[in-house]
Amino acid sequence: MKKATQQTDQQRIYQEFAKKREPSPSIWKNCLKAFIFGGLICVIGQGLQNFFIYYFDFNEKTAGDPTVAVLIFIAVLLTGFGVYDKIAQFAGAGTAVPVTGFANAMASAAIDHRTEGYVLGVGGNMFKLAGPVIVFGTTAAFIIALIKTIWIQWGG
Repeated sequence: MKKATQQTDQQRIYQEFAKKREPSPSIWKNCLKAFIFGGLICVIGQGLQNFFIYYFDFNEKTAGDPTVAVLIFIAVLLTGFGVYDKIAQFAGAGTAVPVTGFANAMASAAIDHRTEGYVLGVGGNMFKLAGPVIVFGTTAAFIIALIKTIWIQWGG
């Protein structure tokens, strides 16, 4: 008697047949699209920062906060309307630019689980994603600060 996890000969033959017919992804084309769209998101961010500096008398340091807030707002809005996912399907990894990609992931998790209620559905599932990112970021920042402190103390 065969185990449930083992494939039959017919399944194996079909999988080999399907793999031969499957189109291979164009790595260079995907890299180019990711570069262009990721760069476009960064150009939009730079344009927003320049807008805040020129029109609202921010400096380079203080213009970053409203720029990030607007980028997050745009990403969440586009996710809510289903546009961000269509752009991501075409652009690939280029839409995973940290701020907009993370905002999209958070909003998508909230939208997917809204039927389960605001606290357990939206809040609980949004923070399943955010929790590991925050923990990793905090841990990485601590380790880097520790290395820098040791480096400075030992005269590096």
